[in-house]
Amino acid sequence: MNKSRIHYFLVFLSIIFFGILSRKISFVPLWIGDFLYAVMIYFLVRVFFPSKKFFFIILASLLICYCIEFLQLYQGEWMVELRKTLFGRYVLGQGFLWSDILAYTFGITFAFIIEKSFLK
Repeated sequence: MNKSRIHYFLVFLSIIFFGILSRKISFVPLWIGDFLYAVMIYFLVRVFFPSKKFFFIILASLLICYCIEFLQLYQGEWMVELRKTLFGRYVLGQGFLWSDILAYTFGITFAFIIEKSFLK
């Protein structure tokens, strides 16, 4: 594992911590959690593809986030049961919202700007 993967993974873990914390603090708006979720996905994609171009990372991250959000429209019994678990609630979410799509887009844009400005 090279150094950049370790750095990306540490950023990924930090974002998980802040994302969970954002859901526990009542005065933090809910969209912040979705924003951080997208940032987390961006850096997770970076862990697996540290040398890929930014366009690929942005596109893959958006695709993952959007697919997970649109998957929330599916209400099969097994999926509803999975969403009742801690993993399901945090990873798959509870219900589709267009505002989440917007938060994901801004989160991935923010992650790109941060990486381009500070991490490279």
